[in-house]
Amino acid sequence: MTGVSLIASAALALVGGAARVAPSGLVYSSASARAVQPQPAAGSCHPRGSGLNQRPDSRCTPGVVNPAVTQATIGSTICKSGWTKSVRPSSSITATEKLGSLRAYGETPPSRFEYDHLVPLELGGAVNDARNLWPEPDYPARAGFYLNPKDRLETSLKRRVCDGRMTLAIAQREIASNRVSAMARYG
Repeated sequence: MTGVSLIASAALALVGGAARVAPSGLVYSSASARAVQPQPAAGSCHPRGSGLNQRPDSRCTPGVVNPAVTQATIGSTICKSGWTKSVRPSSSITATEKLGSLRAYGETPPSRFEYDHLVPLELGGAVNDARNLWPEPDYPARAGFYLNPKDRLETSLKRRVCDGRMTLAIAQREIASNRVSAMARYG
């Protein structure tokens, strides 16, 4: 089974098979950014890898995408300055979710983790769905620069999509299926 079909299968299994699938092979989600979303059961998720190469459990966090962001709408969504800020959930919502996600992944303390989107908002990731958010190890800033390599990858892929050098579907698939290998190619 390919990485994309494995991701789609896992995502469909989590939602009972009644989901729309995006061109990237990822499932669409319309979970509200204004309500706390349910999290996986405590201890049910296990990250893969460690340190800079840690990735989420693909059963818990396969990555899901926002139906408002398509190849046809990138000019008015992800490629428009300020768009991600307009859809990002408030910290009053995500703080509660982060604690639930930390319990699901068996991670502590909260201060060492960022509640991060697997498929980032800047690539059309679902705004507030536990299948797209996970407790990613936080990399502290040094001299004003963040050390998290995923942030550089997200920016690189967004530029490629907005410049027309890569489709949105490919960018979403690359970052959701194996961001470590994607960093070697695009980061």
